[in-house]
Amino acid sequence: MTAPPIAPDIICPVTGADDWVCIAQFDAPPPVETDFGITPYHRSLWQSCVTGHVVNHHTMDLGAIYQGDYWDRTYGEAGVRAVFDKIMGLPEGRSDNRGRVRFVDATVRRLDPLGTRTALDVGSGLAVFPAALRALGWSVAALDPDPRAARHAEAAAGVAGITADFMTDRLDNRYRLITFNKVLEHVPDPVAMLARTHDVLVPGGLVYVELPDAEGALGDPDGPSREEFAIEHYCAFSATSYTMLARRAGFRVELLERLVEPSGKYTLRGFLRAIAVEAR
Repeated sequence: MTAPPIAPDIICPVTGADDWVCIAQFDAPPPVETDFGITPYHRSLWQSCVTGHVVNHHTMDLGAIYQGDYWDRTYGEAGVRAVFDKIMGLPEGRSDNRGRVRFVDATVRRLDPLGTRTALDVGSGLAVFPAALRALGWSVAALDPDPRAARHAEAAAGVAGITADFMTDRLDNRYRLITFNKVLEHVPDPVAMLARTHDVLVPGGLVYVELPDAEGALGDPDGPSREEFAIEHYCAFSATSYTMLARRAGFRVELLERLVEPSGKYTLRGFLRAIAVEAR
């Protein structure tokens, strides 16, 4: 009989939880996961009983993924421009991005009707979101640590491209809207990254945060093998941990909703506004 896995001795940076229960173990990448060529491969998924938050636990070095390999292996030989054009050409009902942009634009106009339409998209990648937002009249900057992504954002999406490390590099401009589209699950300390937003957000502005929905994905027949729990994700969120993330970073949740996107992804998305310093 195989001995049960030993719970990791970690405290969740988002929730402070340490009540982990193992929900899956992998000795090879599941079919939906990009194979980054990491060997040996072993990881396990653990969920907090109290918060529903899920963490990936392993000792594999993910550093190489975000030093060029991620871009190459994710977009393959077809090239980033071909993938960009394909996604931008999807019909309305099949496009996650079109639904996202409609939701963001309409909600900001309701929550912040008098604000200027300036946005910074952090971790812009393919820049399909900045491109579609720009088409609705927004002034958008696309930030990514990979210079190829910044160049692509300018050439293909027609927006300002910024090559920078959001956590350490100085950013001179401030924006009325900061967006994190499936970004914060890729960093070891999402609280710190979200808190950095205060430095570039116009007072009274909004932050849009979109994250993988752990509870929704675990209810799917494929469960832990789904892409919401892929190796490049340090964690996947519950409604509870989404709210705790916002609060720990100095924000309050203005709106939060759960949905299944046209691609089938289980997603939590919402808007945050900074808590007044004296109220924290």
